[in-house]
Amino acid sequence: MSATKTDIAAIILAAGHGTRMKSALPKVLHPVGGLPMLGHVIKTVETLQLTRLGVVIGDHAPEVGDVATSLHAEAGIFVQAPPQGTGDAVAQALPGLDGFHGVVLVLFADSPLVTAQTLQKLVDAVTAGAGVAVLGFTLEDAGAYGRLITDQEGSLLKIVEAKEASPDELAVGLCNSGFMAIHSDVLKNELPKIGNENAKGEYYLTDIVGLARDAGHSCSVVEGTEEEVLGVNSRVELAVAEDVFQRRARQKAMEDGATLLDQHTTYFSYDTKIGQDVIIGQGVVFAPGVTVENNAEIKAFSHLEGTIVREGAMAGPYARLRPGADLGPASKVGNFVELKKAVLEAGAKVNHLSYIGDAHVGADANIGAGTITCNYDGFNKFKTEIGAGAFVGSNSSLVAPVSIGDGAYVGSGSVVTKNVEKDDLAVARGRQVMKSGWAATFRAKNKK
Repeated sequence: MSATKTDIAAIILAAGHGTRMKSALPKVLHPVGGLPMLGHVIKTVETLQLTRLGVVIGDHAPEVGDVATSLHAEAGIFVQAPPQGTGDAVAQALPGLDGFHGVVLVLFADSPLVTAQTLQKLVDAVTAGAGVAVLGFTLEDAGAYGRLITDQEGSLLKIVEAKEASPDELAVGLCNSGFMAIHSDVLKNELPKIGNENAKGEYYLTDIVGLARDAGHSCSVVEGTEEEVLGVNSRVELAVAEDVFQRRARQKAMEDGATLLDQHTTYFSYDTKIGQDVIIGQGVVFAPGVTVENNAEIKAFSHLEGTIVREGAMAGPYARLRPGADLGPASKVGNFVELKKAVLEAGAKVNHLSYIGDAHVGADANIGAGTITCNYDGFNKFKTEIGAGAFVGSNSSLVAPVSIGDGAYVGSGSVVTKNVEKDDLAVARGRQVMKSGWAATFRAKNKK
């Protein structure tokens, strides 16, 4: 029974109710690193060059299927109703394997930390001849975990639930994660034989090990880590998974050449891309959709989402970069600046206390402190164009749609409602009036 590397299918079990989460959101849609747990499993298994993907959901949460197909358009969605155990769940997905011949991975949508390397080892074990390969992990105190019972050569003999294990079996530290790789022939032939003669009246996929051995197939164990197989069933466990994700992401960023001034207060998302020689200050949060190119710097306490920070650019401290922000090479965004759907060309500067939204800022332009683009009239958004080398004085309001030409100046405190031509000066503020002695007279009049 051999299978090529590309003959891989995956069945992801996502039908649980997740009552311990105490949430209206289905358990497997709770995010880790900004991506639903289900999404992590899908993206990990996709790296193995899948031929087929099936996701088993419950009839109580059709939105789980919607999310699955949004992440993997060709995913087959199968409904398990009512829930009758893991064997029954996998059985619902068997129609999606019609005509398939190869290795079938069985995964869990609430275990987002399993790695592609470990899944590949499971696939390789079946490719090498095993009918079933089970992912195990070792604990000194295995507690209520099911035990993987092997012979002296390490072949898997059976999976025993803790409540049904003998004292000798309970002494075994090799635990069952539930993850499996099964040859498609074994799955199709042996799965229908699984019965439900147990206390819960459920069909347990673990029984396939004994059935496969009875049919003459060998079974094997691939060892992973407890961290990889962590199942999330509560908010507490969700926080543990988030911690693990962040630790991995921080380590990868540093290994790839970034400096984290305080790694413990830097938070990444699943798709954050960080280049070499990037410096990241304390308390920085990368929400989804952020790319930071080489030699850029993100100063402390900044929040980025849907943003590109190009080579040599600098942002922060206390910068908020919202979706559509694009900081050109060597541009600067300073403290308490908010950008939204705004492009800064190379060398442009917005150094402090400004809001620039729905805007294009030309190369080497300078935006003074307190400047805002007035982009919203209560119904529609409008764009502001600021030309290359333009200078906008502090505390100016640019009422969109409006353009400031290349090299133009806007005097401080202006409210600009009309286009400013190239190299012109625009001053749009009330004329200063001087009343000699007024302050002294006012104080005298009001003095008690």
